[in-house]
Order: sequence, then structure tokens, then C-alpha cells
Amino acid sequence: MSSKNSSNLSSIDNPYKRVIFGIQFLFVAFGATVLVPLLVNIEPSVALFTAGVGTLLFHFITKGKVPVFLGSSFAFITPIVKATELYGLPGTLGGLIAVGVVYTIVSTIVKLGGLNIISKIFPAVVVGPVIMIIGLSLAETGVNMAKSNWLISGVVLLTAVSVVVYTKGIIKLIPIFCAIVVGYLLSLYLGEVKFETIQNAKWIALPEFTAPTFNYHAILYMLPVAIAPIIEHIGDMYAISGVAEKNLVKDPGLNRTLLGDGLATALAGFFGGPPNTTYSEVTGAVALTKVTDPRVLRISAVVAIIFSMIGKVSGFLQSIPKAVLGGVMLLLFGMIASVGIKTLIDAKTDFSKTRNQVIVSIVLTVGIGGASVSYGNFSLEGIGLASVVGVILNLIIPDKSKPVVKSK
Repeated sequence: MSSKNSSNLSSIDNPYKRVIFGIQFLFVAFGATVLVPLLVNIEPSVALFTAGVGTLLFHFITKGKVPVFLGSSFAFITPIVKATELYGLPGTLGGLIAVGVVYTIVSTIVKLGGLNIISKIFPAVVVGPVIMIIGLSLAETGVNMAKSNWLISGVVLLTAVSVVVYTKGIIKLIPIFCAIVVGYLLSLYLGEVKFETIQNAKWIALPEFTAPTFNYHAILYMLPVAIAPIIEHIGDMYAISGVAEKNLVKDPGLNRTLLGDGLATALAGFFGGPPNTTYSEVTGAVALTKVTDPRVLRISAVVAIIFSMIGKVSGFLQSIPKAVLGGVMLLLFGMIASVGIKTLIDAKTDFSKTRNQVIVSIVLTVGIGGASVSYGNFSLEGIGLASVVGVILNLIIPDKSKPVVKSK
């Protein structure tokens, strides 16, 4: 083994160490993975199962070379909630399967034409405001949940902020988990926890899967939402390549990682789980521990599947009070919006160009303002409509602005 690989623990021969690190990485992803299903009324055990199986499928597609764990995607929270109201959960799941198909199409485009065509259609000036909408559109929901008990929500929020700002190491990577634990303990003290879900749950039980149905209205509603997560996936692959000190973008290639992510998302839809995404928290844990052995992440996936079959785990998660979730959401959804701002900053988007101002302004207004377009039985609104509008504006508005001449 080369010194570079040794320093990065790219291969851990001791099986016990692999198991320990695997559980540790699942611990990092656990809070975020189960939070999404709790917010969209999907059984958390299903999300754990689809995260585990999806991760194993991803590793199979990518030849076992990429050290990632796939967990529930926050980008789809608002679309799932809205689509479920309109088309029911089975119809929404059919739309999520279609999203997975979009990933596979983009994978083919990347294989045949490279990344240039993707960056041309989905530049930061489009993706940034779309990500901002994903977070901002959920703000009211977070506040309403927090209002159920401001004391609990405030303590949860303070805990999450303190972990992010003041801690180091692995603890810094799990603010959601820490905040939920503190909030749950406080809720126990205040008598706010209802134990029925725990008492009624079996110790060993298969997750309650939901079969999808295919409604083209739901499919058209969900498809445009794939834009932001696809761009996020590409960024994550560059990040994990840097951490692993391997060009994973080239080998196994972005086409394979996108395909793996897409098939995992489609698989989740077939079982009734939320879409999957590569977790930046786990990437951070990999960077911190220098453990880049993909086998470790496959162990995380197997442990997630085992947890999904322990009924008491799901019962416990469903007993978490609404105020605890609301406190986490107050921080989380704002942070999602800030990722959109960071996307614009990292790409050095020039806001002295009127073109960029126009695109961002219209995308934000359409997405947050609740605009919708209908034609017969077809309708498009929210994040999906904003994404489509952003792509169209980026393609039709000419970029003829002259660079700003700085005074000497």
C-alpha cells in the first residue's frame, strides 16, 4: 500500500475497525436521514431501509470505489408535502421514481457530452436561487411546528447552533442528532412525549412499505425538482474526490455516480421511501477520520437496514414531539437557503450584470410567491415551475454584458 493510501486509510484490513467506523458514519447520517420522513409523514424505518439498500446499489453501480452514504434528500421535502396533498403518497412516489429516471438521462448526457452541457443548462445563477426556494418555502412550516412549544423549540435551536459553532470533531457533524436528543430529554421532563407509538411497536418488524402509482400530473410536478439535487451531486463528487485523493469524477466517473444515485432514488420510490442523496455530513466525517475505505460505508448501509427492521426504533422516532422537529427546522431550512447563496458566491456570479439580477429575481419571485401554470389537466408550480423558468431565462437572455472596467 502506498504511503498516500496508508495516511488516508483507503483500505482497513481489520474487520472490527471497519464495523466501528461504519456505525460511526451511520451515526453521523442518522439524524438527517430520519428527519426527512418524519417531516413528510413517511415511516422513518422505510427511509432507513431505502437509504441502506440504495447505498449498496450505488456502490454496485460505481464498482465499489466511492466512499459515500446515501440518505434522505432535504431538497424534496416541500415537493413531497405539496404533491402528497394533491396526488396522495402513492402518486408522489411515482413522481419520485420518474426523478430517478431523470438522473439516468443526465448520466447518459454526461457520458456522451461531458459536463459542459450540464453547466450550460444549469449554471449557478439558476441552481442557487432554486436551492434558496427549497429552504425559504419551508420557513412557515418550521415556525408553525415550533409554535407548539417555544421553550422546547428554543432549546433545540440553541443546541443545534451551539454544536455547529462551538464543537469540534465528529460532534460538529451531528448538530441535528444532538439537538433532537436534547429536545427529547427536555420533552420527557415536561411530559410532552406520547409513548403509544413505542408501546405499540414490535421489536422485530418489516418497515411498512407503500406501493407507488403512476400519475402523469404527479410526475410532471416532481420532474423539475431534480435540477438542484443533480448539481449538488456533482459538487459532492468533486468534494469526496478531494477527500479520498482520487479522481472519482473520472473513475468510476460522474456518469456512473449519477446513475447510481438515480437508481437508488427510483428504488426508494418503489418501496415508499424519500429520494436519496450523497450526504455532505458523511463526506465531512470521512475527511475528519481519514477513513476512505468504501467497505466501511457499505457496513453503514447494512446497519441501517438492520435498524429499519427493529420496530421499536421506528416507534421511538415517531414519538418525537412536533416542537422538537420545529426547533431543528428553524435552523435547517435557513441553512438550506444559505447553501443557495453560497452556490452563487462560489461560482462568483456577477450581479453587476443585469441578466443575472433578472434571472435570480424572477426565479425567487415565482418560487416563493406561489405562481402556477395550468393547461387543461397539466399544472406546474412552486420549485418545479421556478426551475423551469430559470432554465428558460438562462437560455434565452443573451449574455452580452461587458466586463466592468476597474479604475486604476
